[in-house]
Amino acid sequence: MSGAVVRVVIVGGGTAGWLTACILAARHQYRIRAGSLTVTLVESPDIPIIGVGEGTWPSLRTTLEKIGLSEGDFFRECDAAFKQGVKFIGWTTGAKDDIYYHPLVMPQGFLQVNLAPHWLAAPGRLRFCDVACNQTRAWERHLAPKLLTTPEYEGLINYAYHLDAGKFAGFLTRHGTSRLGVSHVHSHVRGVTQSDQGDILAVATDGGEIPGDLFVDCTGAGALLIGQALGVPYRDCSDVLFCDTALAVQVPYPEPEAPIASCTHAAAQSAGWIWDIGLPTRRGVGYVYSSRHTTVQRAEDELAAYVGPGIERLNVRRIALRAGHRQQRWKNNCVAVGMSAGFLEPLEASAIVQIEMSANWIAEQLPACREVMDIVAGRFNDYTLYHWGRIIDFLKLHYVLGRRTDGAFWTDNLQPSTIPDRLRDLLSLWKYQSPWIRDGLERTEETFPAASYQYVLYGMGFRGEVAREELAQTQALANRAMSDNLALTQRLLEQLPSNREWIGAIRAQGPRGS
Repeated sequence: MSGAVVRVVIVGGGTAGWLTACILAARHQYRIRAGSLTVTLVESPDIPIIGVGEGTWPSLRTTLEKIGLSEGDFFRECDAAFKQGVKFIGWTTGAKDDIYYHPLVMPQGFLQVNLAPHWLAAPGRLRFCDVACNQTRAWERHLAPKLLTTPEYEGLINYAYHLDAGKFAGFLTRHGTSRLGVSHVHSHVRGVTQSDQGDILAVATDGGEIPGDLFVDCTGAGALLIGQALGVPYRDCSDVLFCDTALAVQVPYPEPEAPIASCTHAAAQSAGWIWDIGLPTRRGVGYVYSSRHTTVQRAEDELAAYVGPGIERLNVRRIALRAGHRQQRWKNNCVAVGMSAGFLEPLEASAIVQIEMSANWIAEQLPACREVMDIVAGRFNDYTLYHWGRIIDFLKLHYVLGRRTDGAFWTDNLQPSTIPDRLRDLLSLWKYQSPWIRDGLERTEETFPAASYQYVLYGMGFRGEVAREELAQTQALANRAMSDNLALTQRLLEQLPSNREWIGAIRAQGPRGS
């Protein structure tokens, strides 16, 4: 076959590089073992891992299982913990009791009945998420989403993970090289050799040239291949999402047996928000803020006030963020994955899931030869551009529903010129019909489902008109779903162990096969 794709070269390690390598190698194991495909990862020996997020989506469970990893080993080696959603603090009014939730489960009976209009028609003291799902009660008690006897990757409640990004990259490295046949080259990339048509022929390293047929750029914000070599422009999104800097710190627990939170905390501040992620051995805390709306000193002071005494003894890193993405993620025979493709603030932990989505797409649609690569690239660019736009919409939703007037950051976010057209149209539509299944959405495989929009909309006090006469047709279904949810919630609260108890028991066990 002329121009057959038989050599895939991934430039850059970290979560993006190694997750992509493992997904590709696992999907094409038969070819790797037969010698008809090679996957090589070139990684600089001294570039640190950024690890801004540490939060994931439930999709990572499927990914880890698909590439052949034990969930128990993952918990033990990556300092992992459960994530069951996000708790937003102070986003709507800034008052002390201003809290809402974005859980990871669908509302009860979601495929049969839309509970949102029924809840809107009969407002009470219960929050929408408490009426519609069982997850928030469990995480407020720091409960695990599964029993010790529950099989790997299964749960009584849907869940994702919090993890140590540095340890995760090392875990994937060992698995990819020892089990999946990924070739690992520790070397600095010094240059790129290109054909007259612009394709990358090889990357030049300290150890010599490494040729390839398809190159995956996982070099982070530097975008060595897609940006520097191929010159694909970066589309800045700071006019919509203002946050451009993060202060990150690792905070020890006051005592070894302190409860482990099973949701990400996102606490609003004067010019952004603070993430707080619980791991078994520490908390990961960081302030994501807009440098246009505050100073470094004030941001440091707000972070210090949140963390409390002792922060002066901790290492606080300042990280530059640039909201935006490459106008093309796949050009010629180079495709960008991870921060080389773009970056958005980690409010909904979209970084790792974008790596998963891109790597899975590449693995499933891996072009057979150069002749069809441009067709595949065009489809990939359409796919990723659409999903990237939907993430921007969803992140902006958290800002435009607020009623805070205590600072320019919050009021500037309400300016119509900063709101994407699609989001503005959906907000107008949802005044008259609640999002449900695919209502108001364009594709069957949406990045954020209608349920996610419901939790944010109604958690932040969005209200719309309700056609009460139409509710009678589904009232019995709604009553049954809400009753079932209360009963299920009670059973789970009685059964589930704490996060610390579950994780402690798993960490005490030996690795799989030992």
